[in-house]
Amino acid sequence: MTFSISGIFAVLSYAIQPFVTLILAVLAVLVIVQLVARSRHYRAGSHSCTPAAIVALLAGLATVWLLPMLTSSRVAFVTTVVDWLALIAASLGVALIVWLILHPLSYLVRGARQS
Repeated sequence: MTFSISGIFAVLSYAIQPFVTLILAVLAVLVIVQLVARSRHYRAGSHSCTPAAIVALLAGLATVWLLPMLTSSRVAFVTTVVDWLALIAASLGVALIVWLILHPLSYLVRGARQS
């Protein structure tokens, strides 16, 4: 069996098709929150929010169990190293996106005065 980049992109385009609207919605929320927060002088290093980090961590951990359900699978079927690396990468991506949305939101809600 030979693999090609065009073949991989073809399979990926069919696999991602049901989730395009969700991906675009999350991307829109991410961009809007970041733009609004940065227009109010938000900087990630100058603001501390432990609850945002905890929620992001919990979302990443929940992804490990919930992501296989999207493909009608189970965590028990994740057996190879490549499977585990893909699952861990997806959970880290979800955690990062959740943090990138919640951290500036906490800055906007609490205000710059408490930072």
